[in-house]
Amino acid sequence: MISIIITHHKTPELLHVCVESIKKTFKDCEIIICDSEADKKIDIKDVQVLSFKKNTGYAFLVNQGIKKSKGEYVLILNADIVVLEDSIQKMLNYMEKYEKIGILGPQLIDFTGNIQISCFAYPTISSIVARRTPFKKLKRGKNILNKFTIKEWDRTTTREVDWIQGSAIMVRKKAIDKIGLMDERFFMYFEDVDWCRRFWQKGYKVVYYSKARMAHYYHRASKKFGAILDVVLNKQSRIHIYSALKYFKKWKYVK
Repeated sequence: MISIIITHHKTPELLHVCVESIKKTFKDCEIIICDSEADKKIDIKDVQVLSFKKNTGYAFLVNQGIKKSKGEYVLILNADIVVLEDSIQKMLNYMEKYEKIGILGPQLIDFTGNIQISCFAYPTISSIVARRTPFKKLKRGKNILNKFTIKEWDRTTTREVDWIQGSAIMVRKKAIDKIGLMDERFFMYFEDVDWCRRFWQKGYKVVYYSKARMAHYYHRASKKFGAILDVVLNKQSRIHIYSALKYFKKWKYVK
């Protein structure tokens, strides 16, 4: 059995589409919706709903869902994911075939069919600076970003990666039992990087699986005004940078 955890924050229309896409493509599962800052009751049949009155942060929501889950595998989805075709079954089959995989991510596409960048090399302070300042326009900045986004790879093949965005990941439950839940010190952002790194540390692989595809209505909330203005004016950007600093401090990783 597989447990599907959907993290939700005030996007009910997207949530309903997400749940319907799951029900159309995969039957043998439990669906757990973890609803943050809930102001209305979620009215969807055949799902469990865990509601929280305040914005608890992403890692907390995921962890609460995992604690309630009964499956051998946990598929964690953002509410803005649409499951396509037999992607869940393909991911499940692949996880069962390769026991050393702890985290498996599908290929994410936008609603025009373009492949999204959903897995990366480990971040560095240089890569954060390059993403958020004009440094990215310089040759060195471009090289740093190309390394971070693994630009030479077109993402049409399956391969091991440093980390996968938490938007859509399948995780082996017995691996979670050994490694632990997401680190809730990260309110939002970098909890997925940290988790993947901990999986690698304990001998589990993190793999991008190109044969399973899901659509992602991606909105980068931490990038709104551009460059330095985001740091000053965009709350999500400030949270992102704060989480980055926590991550670098935790892993003593500053290159």
